[in-house]
Amino acid sequence: MEEKAEKTSENMPEKEKGEEKLKAVDLNTLFPGKAYDLNHLFPDEGTRKLLYQVKRNKRDIERFIKSLYLEEE
Repeated sequence: MEEKAEKTSENMPEKEKGEEKLKAVDLNTLFPGKAYDLNHLFPDEGTRKLLYQVKRNKRDIERFIKSLYLEEE
């Protein structure tokens, strides 16, 4: 049987470490204008990524609906 090597910060190349840091979601930037610290409210990275995907999906749906209105005219 083959064992899959797990990627950890110890055996990752420097380039991949930097890319991993760029993927971190800053909720305060994603949802500006809030009076409280969203990053503190949602410390789990999985939840942050989920909220990022929800925001992105909402934007994609709004674009799709807008394109439907443009096609009707």
